[in-house]
Amino acid sequence: QLQLVESGGGLVQPGESLRLSCVVSGKTSDYYTIGWFRQAPGKEREIISCISFSGDSPMYADSVKGRFAISRDNATTTIYLKMNSLKPEDTAIYGCAVDTAGPPRPAWSLRVGIYDFWGQGTQVTVSS
Repeated sequence: QLQLVESGGGLVQPGESLRLSCVVSGKTSDYYTIGWFRQAPGKEREIISCISFSGDSPMYADSVKGRFAISRDNATTTIYLKMNSLKPEDTAIYGCAVDTAGPPRPAWSLRVGIYDFWGQGTQVTVSS
């Protein structure tokens, strides 16, 4: 059983940056995959980035590639999502999720259905 708690959301203007944090508690493995998801009102939840707990194999959805960066603090069980050049269409609830089946794989790790544990999320609003 894992617990995930996100923080760092808020209101920002277009073009600005924000950094989200996800603290994971429970028994973890370096070979688990942890991802960031987002869900806007009226839209389907999507995985926008993922990485192994060891920091290997970062992956990004096309919608955020080049703007967002996922990383891991090796001293703690904390995963970060640095969001740059934010756009109004980035407005959503952002959260983290863990897939216990193994490390990231290109064919599977951006699929919502593979993740086993989910956080509650934190609101990110991009508006002028």
